[in-house]
Amino acid sequence: MVSTASFILRVDGSSTSNSVRSFDVMRRAGTWLSLAAIIGIGSVAHAQPPASSSKPAPSGCQTAQGSVYFDFEGASRSTCYVEDDRTLTILVTPEHLPPINPSPWYAFRYRSVEGGKLTVNVRYMAARHRYAPKWRGSGDPAAFSVTVAQDKDAVSITLPPGEGVVSGQPIVTSGHYDDLLGKLAKNGKGKRVILGRSHDGHPIRAVRLGNADAPRLVVLLGRQHPPEVTGATAMDAFTLTIAKLIRSGAIDRTQFQFLIVPLLNPDGVARGHWRANLGGVDLNRDWGTFKQPETRAVADWLARLPTQVRPALMLDFHSTNRNLFYVQGDEATAHEKAFLAAWLGGKETAFAGFPFKIEPRDANPGSGTTKNWFNTTYRIPAYTYEVGDDSDPIAVRAAAEALAQNLIPSLDLALKGTRDK
Repeated sequence: MVSTASFILRVDGSSTSNSVRSFDVMRRAGTWLSLAAIIGIGSVAHAQPPASSSKPAPSGCQTAQGSVYFDFEGASRSTCYVEDDRTLTILVTPEHLPPINPSPWYAFRYRSVEGGKLTVNVRYMAARHRYAPKWRGSGDPAAFSVTVAQDKDAVSITLPPGEGVVSGQPIVTSGHYDDLLGKLAKNGKGKRVILGRSHDGHPIRAVRLGNADAPRLVVLLGRQHPPEVTGATAMDAFTLTIAKLIRSGAIDRTQFQFLIVPLLNPDGVARGHWRANLGGVDLNRDWGTFKQPETRAVADWLARLPTQVRPALMLDFHSTNRNLFYVQGDEATAHEKAFLAAWLGGKETAFAGFPFKIEPRDANPGSGTTKNWFNTTYRIPAYTYEVGDDSDPIAVRAAAEALAQNLIPSLDLALKGTRDK
């Protein structure tokens, strides 16, 4: 289960600090063009070059008083500058040329020696501030503070002496998912499977719960977009609840089976991408064409199913600025409408701390989204389960558990209701 207990968040205000403001008055066009070439970005937006006393360093930078590094799984695609002994600047860049969804992921580890605080200025290229810094480390928590620039082009983070990690959201990488899949397989008496491999050679891992010949298949997908960790929090709680229900017999494993793929974009997560896989593609726009190995791995597995097994439902877990469910629009069948009414209808304010909205959207032919492809291909309910960036993790988990408990009863009710008409 994703935990945020060890992370501390505090934002002191929205006024622009002197260090952040200085970026806009000390510009070096030559340095900026050199930086664009170094990081492989041909055009930029919003961010301007900091006045630096060092050359750009993609691996991190250090002084006698402090250091910043991007040398771990999930670290951001960033470049570091030294401004002075206790002031470092990070330029956060996307994995490919704009346009790109504004999900500016940052994650770095730092060291600050005794005798003063370390200031790390995070500057965004092609985006504005979205994710409030999460801090995990040694030192006095009271010394951790955050100032967001008024134009949201940058954030200044003050860190106490010691060592730690700062990131836009809690860092949830492959080790977490290996543990999760093990728990799901054990608790749900399931089987772990490898569907395929990513561009980087990472396995696309899944777990299959229920009998292999159970006629109704529920597909649960996660982390197509790397920074969307709150959606992962919901998916963890949701799938662990499903596993318990199967183990207890509350879900009939002879009638229902589940394919759970919690980390569909392992390359993007490992490399700190904002949106895309290593192929530079938004995986949630690749369904139908299946040009990327990650989506193709799922599609190939589905194509090999025996004829008596058919998908009955798909949920795709994501994050955005609020809690909501994207569902079928006017094209919804009677069965799809019945399931929506049974599972989500009237529950928009039923879960403490997790109010949500239901947003029907008609399919956009050729859009390549998971939701549209599953609905068009199988004529089943196919929803995007969106969790707010700043939603309370306890409430997120509680709501996910409750929704998981009511999932199969709602699906059964919808199937029975449409058969009886």
